[in-house]
Amino acid sequence: MFSVARQKHAEGGRIHLHHGSTGLITPLPGPRGQYCPTGRLLVLGYVMNALAELGMVSDLPRDIQKTETLCAHDEERKDYFIERDGMRYAGNHLLIDFWDAINLDDPQRIDEVLCEAAVTAGATILHSHFHHFTPNGGVSGVIVLAESHISIHTWPEKNFAAVDVFMCGACDPHLSIPVMQRLFQAGRVEVDEQRRGREAA
Repeated sequence: MFSVARQKHAEGGRIHLHHGSTGLITPLPGPRGQYCPTGRLLVLGYVMNALAELGMVSDLPRDIQKTETLCAHDEERKDYFIERDGMRYAGNHLLIDFWDAINLDDPQRIDEVLCEAAVTAGATILHSHFHHFTPNGGVSGVIVLAESHISIHTWPEKNFAAVDVFMCGACDPHLSIPVMQRLFQAGRVEVDEQRRGREAA
């Protein structure tokens, strides 16, 4: 069995799953968003852990299934459609290219910073998974959010990272960019924005 336990890191609270008895803990709040653990785990979580033991799932830095549902205290849906400028749409999708970047080959550090970026933007993190490629050291990963996702693919040999940030509701994905830039220190950042799920007038 697994339980949810609290573990602090230097740049804020993080949630990890550990062996032991099951239990319920309170969420760790962020400046805008939050982590949202409960005492219940997805069945998929057990499947992922079984696959990891067989070597079929990367554990760099971790495979975590954090929640079955959103926290009970967060009853209002956070992924609602947005109404802005006379338009109703699902959410804002940023395609961000970091050029002449550094720190592109450390999956744990990238995971931590992308989680911080998600919380800063006001999102609720459900789980994350990152893979470290060899021999070039590239990293691919995804942060699954209640409001959609953040994904990344890095090419250290090209000093390049491609990041997708898709968020619905009240989240502001633009707030995630300065957080990531602190890590990547990119010489050039290119951002393309799309409004996804635009309803017909």
